[in-house]
Amino acid sequence: MSDIGKLYGMIGKNVKVIVDRPLGSYHPEHMDMYYPINYGYIEGVMAPDGEEQDAYILGVVEPVKEFTGKIIAIIHRYDDVEEKWVVAPENMTFTKEQIMEQVYFQEQYFNSEIRM
Repeated sequence: MSDIGKLYGMIGKNVKVIVDRPLGSYHPEHMDMYYPINYGYIEGVMAPDGEEQDAYILGVVEPVKEFTGKIIAIIHRYDDVEEKWVVAPENMTFTKEQIMEQVYFQEQYFNSEIRM
């Protein structure tokens, strides 16, 4: 199976996200970028950029330090080396439009698509 096939095989799997940019915080380098959702990484899963895999957390309405949920989508960026995972509580679903609405604060700077 190709790396892409393995990657999309992750949809539906449960993962633990370590949150380093909680809801309500600002990007450490781009102080005008506000995080309206929790954002973090999957410990031990390396992304193509050499860092741990980034993940957006949807469906959690307060800042958290970590979160375990289900991967519901992968955001593929055509103009970047990495992809973002979208994680939500086990019993929640979102449409592509709802996902893009919530991640637009960061994805507006990239040519990306949501794959489910």
